[in-house]
Amino acid sequence: MEHFIVSARKYRPQSFKDVVGQQAITNTLTNAIENNHLAQALLFTGPRGVGKTTCARILAKMINQDEQERPDEDFAFNIFELDAASNNSVDDIRNLTDQVRIPPQVGKYKVYIIDEVHMLSQSAFNAFLKTLEEPPKHCIFILATTEKHKIIPTILSRCQIFDFKRITVGDAKEYLKHIAEQQGVTAEDDALHIIAQKADGAMRDALSIFDRVVSFSGKKLTRQAVTENLNVLDYDTYFKSTDLILENAIPQLLLQFNETIAKGFDGHHFITGLASHFRDLLVCKTPETIDLLEVGEQTKEKYLNQSKATSQEFLIKAIGLANDCDLKYKTSKNQRLLVELCLMELASLTFEGEKKNNKHFLIPASYFRKKGITPIKVELPHKTVNLKEVPVVIESEASQTEPEPEEITTEAISPEIEVATKIAEKRPKIIMNAKKPSSGLSLSSIKKKREHEIRQMEVILDEEELPTESFSQEALTKVWNKYVGKVENKGKYNLASILRIDQPKLEDTTIHLEFPNSTNKVELERQKTDLLRYLRTQLNNFDIKLSISVNETLEKQYAYTPQEKYQKLKEKNENIDLLRKTFDLDL
Repeated sequence: MEHFIVSARKYRPQSFKDVVGQQAITNTLTNAIENNHLAQALLFTGPRGVGKTTCARILAKMINQDEQERPDEDFAFNIFELDAASNNSVDDIRNLTDQVRIPPQVGKYKVYIIDEVHMLSQSAFNAFLKTLEEPPKHCIFILATTEKHKIIPTILSRCQIFDFKRITVGDAKEYLKHIAEQQGVTAEDDALHIIAQKADGAMRDALSIFDRVVSFSGKKLTRQAVTENLNVLDYDTYFKSTDLILENAIPQLLLQFNETIAKGFDGHHFITGLASHFRDLLVCKTPETIDLLEVGEQTKEKYLNQSKATSQEFLIKAIGLANDCDLKYKTSKNQRLLVELCLMELASLTFEGEKKNNKHFLIPASYFRKKGITPIKVELPHKTVNLKEVPVVIESEASQTEPEPEEITTEAISPEIEVATKIAEKRPKIIMNAKKPSSGLSLSSIKKKREHEIRQMEVILDEEELPTESFSQEALTKVWNKYVGKVENKGKYNLASILRIDQPKLEDTTIHLEFPNSTNKVELERQKTDLLRYLRTQLNNFDIKLSISVNETLEKQYAYTPQEKYQKLKEKNENIDLLRKTFDLDL
């Protein structure tokens, strides 16, 4: 049985022309060699599998070649590779610096390739600094790493840095197509495209995936075989999901998601892929951005056709919903429900505009249209109010007869304003000069019922009709405390505490209150209407008035800081100070 060599090793580039996706770097290195302008310390940095070590080996071979040498000569005796992941101590670096002093026996340069250089210890880096800054003329160092940020700045400043980029999906697909031809494998364009996408910019990963899929499907590589072997969701899944979303078929959409879960895919994978699918559809809406779509030709046609059935507004909202679900997925405790809810919202997007435009229909118009029935427009019922409850009747000179009250259902009047309601029924009509007769119904009286209740309390027709019974200070105090308890039961503790600051003082029918600051006054004035209404109805006197004043000297009577509280306690009991000094207590 012949030994199998993986494609990543078998098809490793032997010259800069074979390197995929790094033309800028390979051209720079080639020109540097030709012009004898090559630095003695180079740093190759970039993601995994993009050709850093390969380019280092090609460079090491090229700088030792001349016209008499054979092209296949690798000069392995002049190339030294060191894995810094396992040789990262100071002793390893010292052994390397000792070897650097010996010139090469054949060729011009000794090349030291240090892979994963970021794994060196801090002391090893320091031991390497002097040699890296002033190496012998016959020595060149090539450092390779995937994490440049972990290398100390003093090393970076001594190296010429080359940043390797991720290999694009198009470049990876073309190289895979070349490898498939070399191996006699018939591969679909979409199949190679999926492999290139799965590799995520790493050519080595793409070749490894290619070997695995070829082992699974043989000499014929299809899109279905690739998706099945790599356990990735096919484009058809998202095309079908989008069709169901556009059809508002929520049950079928949830069943399709259940089938996807049953195949072993998680909801996060599905929803992120769906968001990317919506993005690709949005890209297809504009001819200038179609180049951003990285798919095969057959799949591109499907995207173009489906994008015509979607609107830009829908796609933007759909991307927002899918992205929001993606952000919430890891923190959600019911992840499946989160995705299902997102799918239902997506399938309901096309309903929103229809509902807003058909607000005059009891049933959405689309239902009737699908049944072949013409929708019937209906008028919404008008809200009506019993005219007896309206405190003010406004009439014009053209219509001064009082309209008869209508029997209509309304809210009940609170017991506290029964007296004011009876007074309001006897209120005279207000005559306004107007050319057209105005309605006897005031909209402001409906929307601001509370304001009219307040007006009812302040209506004065004749002094004989208003109750003005006399009351004592004791009765006032009793009603006042009752109101404070009522306020406290409603949870308005701040207002209750303000009402307890000062006891009400009665002078004729005016109640005087004195507060230590204006904040208390302002807060009470906001609730003044409710307070007066309660006092007038309970004491049966509508002449009651409220007078609030501010005396800033009273503020000193209230202790706010620990020191002020301590002084208050000390005034009541001098032994408090003795207790504090005896036990050395803090305030």
